[in-house]
Amino acid sequence: MSYNIDEELIERIHDTVDLIDVVSKYIQLKKTGSNYVGLCPFHNEKTPSFTISESKQLFHCFGCGEGGDVISFIMKIENLSFVEAVRFIAEQEGIPIMEKNPIDHKLKLQKDLLYEINREAAKFYYLNLGQNREALEYLGRRNLNKDIIKRFGLGYAPDKWDSLKNYLIKKGYEEEDIEKAGLIGKRKDNTGYYDKFRNRIMFPIIDGKGRVIGFGGRVLDQTMPKYLNSKDTLIFIKGNNLYGLNLIKRNFNLNKIILVEGYMDVISLYRNGIDYAVASLGTAFTSNQAKLLKRLNKEIYICYDSDNAGINATIKALNILDKEGLNPKVILLPKGHDPDDFINKMGLKEFEKLIDNAFNPIDYKILILRKKYNVNDIDGKIKFVKEVSVILRNINSPVEREIYIDKIAKEMEISEDAIKKEVLGNNYKNESSFSKDKYIIGRNRYNKSKIAPIKAVLEPAHLTAEKMLIRLMLESRSYYNIIKGYLNEEDFLNYESNILAKIIFDEYEKKVDLMKIANDFILVKLKQEKDLDYDLIYEIMDLNVGVLPENKNTLIKDLIKRIKISKLEMERKKILNEIKEIESKNVKDEGDVERFKLLCLELTKLDKELQSHT
Repeated sequence: MSYNIDEELIERIHDTVDLIDVVSKYIQLKKTGSNYVGLCPFHNEKTPSFTISESKQLFHCFGCGEGGDVISFIMKIENLSFVEAVRFIAEQEGIPIMEKNPIDHKLKLQKDLLYEINREAAKFYYLNLGQNREALEYLGRRNLNKDIIKRFGLGYAPDKWDSLKNYLIKKGYEEEDIEKAGLIGKRKDNTGYYDKFRNRIMFPIIDGKGRVIGFGGRVLDQTMPKYLNSKDTLIFIKGNNLYGLNLIKRNFNLNKIILVEGYMDVISLYRNGIDYAVASLGTAFTSNQAKLLKRLNKEIYICYDSDNAGINATIKALNILDKEGLNPKVILLPKGHDPDDFINKMGLKEFEKLIDNAFNPIDYKILILRKKYNVNDIDGKIKFVKEVSVILRNINSPVEREIYIDKIAKEMEISEDAIKKEVLGNNYKNESSFSKDKYIIGRNRYNKSKIAPIKAVLEPAHLTAEKMLIRLMLESRSYYNIIKGYLNEEDFLNYESNILAKIIFDEYEKKVDLMKIANDFILVKLKQEKDLDYDLIYEIMDLNVGVLPENKNTLIKDLIKRIKISKLEMERKKILNEIKEIESKNVKDEGDVERFKLLCLELTKLDKELQSHT
């Protein structure tokens, strides 16, 4: 469809559409003087700060700063582009849209006709539900009352071959158009048309604008396929829509969305108080559905069935959402459950506990692999590590990847280096060499006339953690504030890390905004230091920490813990060496004996402290 919008249409909207009437469909407004006020739909608040000027036909929120005219309001609240918002308002207010392009005009008329046919079909199914005892008894067994039936527009398709067709023809619609809506099909012998949906509970599929675009039908006669969905039409493509989207788009205060598999999952969750679930219409989750969720800008949870098919579908959905830059969580249901039966049997509180304990994508995938392999068996452990390495390899954030490598290494009792090699494959650097022989700091050029010989170097765990923490402190004062609560500059064991940490701590205390001037400023400061490894300095400066997960505080604390453990281990090693030195003496004086006792006490104290960190 053309993106051209007639200027006259925009003027007519501004002249005839009352902003107060439009906003009142979304929030409650109260007249105060010459203005109207209410709770802002764009952010959570308890005291109204959303104001509308009736004379100016403009809104403004003094809490979040959002403001504009009626088109701006619809763009924001419905997640629409300017053109889409203009069309939306025109359609809602009954303002004719004159398409400039004749082809677009014809296409719009065809779509409008299909919307009308579907709306009439939904009415027909809804009215027929009250006349069928079997259908009502089925819904009663599913604990669905009249309010829920009405809220979702549930209906019943009679067990006849032409009841809907005859109803719509009487309403004045042509058979060819009813077929285009996907509601009837041609008989094989070309003697006429038949109803596609027969003897089924009907679930209208409603888009974000409140239009019926298709149907899902649940069979009552077990001899037919359990669920039947509308075929793709001019106004309905299964992979581009989500069941329950119309309710989500009207729920402005929610901050999360749960993605489920079926119609009944959405309805049962809603009935029990979870009014923020959508379903993927009986199809494999698609990238277009992921884009729909992304536009809603909410926290996403996946809650598919707990069987093997549900697990596979969950992993596929996670991968699709990841490509869209989304970081969902997974609600893990007990074995043999789906969202519908779990919430009906266990109740809202138990389901909310599952939400609170939802897994991030990496933890979920690792959990599934643990169940797949017996890690107590050597062969199972090898297979587990190989598969989990593929998962870790795809983590964009080096910080997050490093944490998981360390975690898996400890749990599998395998060296961190071995796991790292498996994860990084050919990209694993087991050698240290200088790729640059010149470094420019401001206008000063540092030349390395001698290249260090290539040698195998395994980077200590504390150095990896130090590099990441320094990079994080350079990126944000908020990270610095967390880190300084646990470490001081002396805790950074590596020489270069220690120098950088001192500069960062000093400058932040002077209120310098390192985020804006970090690299150049730090490098100038380093000019006065001697014998620095600028390969390492540049490596830290160029380090990409990626997007940190939500639990960034926990992640940073894990890095801090790694440094503290390394420091304790170094002290322990030093004490052990001194103990061995005393033990190796053939003749020990009184001072050696006293020193030996003191070292043993220090060793015991260190071991206890180490144990508290692991």
